[in-house]
Amino acid sequence: MFLESLGADARVFSAFQTHAAHGLILGRIGAANRDRYRLYTEGGELAAEPSGALYYRTADRASLPVTGDWVAARDVGDGQATVEAGLPRRTCFSRRAAGRRNEEQPLAANIDLAFLVCGLDGDFNLRRLERYLTLAAESGAAAAIVLNKADVCPDAEARVADAQAIAGGAPVLAISALTEDCDAVTALLGFGKTVALLGSSGAGKSTIANRLIGAERFQTGAVRESDSRGRHTTTSRELVPLGRNGVLIDTPGLREIQLWAGVDSVDRAFDDIAEIAAGCRYRDCSHNGEVGCAVAAALETGALGDERWKSYRKLRAEALRFETLANPLAARERKRKLKQIHSAQREFYNTRKIGLD
Repeated sequence: MFLESLGADARVFSAFQTHAAHGLILGRIGAANRDRYRLYTEGGELAAEPSGALYYRTADRASLPVTGDWVAARDVGDGQATVEAGLPRRTCFSRRAAGRRNEEQPLAANIDLAFLVCGLDGDFNLRRLERYLTLAAESGAAAAIVLNKADVCPDAEARVADAQAIAGGAPVLAISALTEDCDAVTALLGFGKTVALLGSSGAGKSTIANRLIGAERFQTGAVRESDSRGRHTTTSRELVPLGRNGVLIDTPGLREIQLWAGVDSVDRAFDDIAEIAAGCRYRDCSHNGEVGCAVAAALETGALGDERWKSYRKLRAEALRFETLANPLAARERKRKLKQIHSAQREFYNTRKIGLD
């Protein structure tokens, strides 16, 4: 029953069956610090580390267990265990590793709902929220935007409306975790459901986490007055059981959030632009001045804002670079198709020009 409250369902138990036959136990990673894990099992918490066989079989570091993963482990006694295998992930929230490396950095696995936390002070940034929404779309998890610190924002209702305009139907909650209860957030929790708090340092994630837990579990800190930036008070990703309310994963603040997502995820996060583009005269319209371009018309009338359009193009360009590095063959095929489209456009305009002459 304890593992079910942590999110174990028929899918997890089915994936574990073959490992159970070898005397292994089912557990969920509560915290991961390099190669050291805290493991929740039906019999209690265990300190664990990956087995040599797991290292040998794992294709890359991103595939090793992270906070939220379900694993098959061997209890070796004295509160210790070795993780022998990871079970398939249902969802995984990842970013591109900081710096120039083209590597995936998973932040947490098997999340049902990602709370994208943004402060209603100097931290408020619609373009950053669009980036988080894109990563949520790639992860497979649902998303909700949590606008914290409503008590210090004189125009909170306007900020909520701005966030709703880019949320794509995701719930937008305005709260003040420091001065009030988080009932609106608690209402989205549930037995066996895993939620994660993601956002920049100083947004108030740890304060929200402490409210949901009902105890001062995580350290909180003040932010700088000049830019509302905070220091990292949470230093690692940690999974906390909430009993009947499921599971909470708190994460450190993210100051750099490079995309680890494809073009399809960008399009899902910007579904309003996809809807407008569906009205273009040509199905393969590149929105660069073609006759009958619905996007150009929406920009001209103000139905689509310039900043929203620029953000979409920027994130789509990042996603294209990601796809190029992740799958060179697919990238070459995309480039070939674009060349065909541009060639057809040039031929159309040249023929039209001759006809006018």
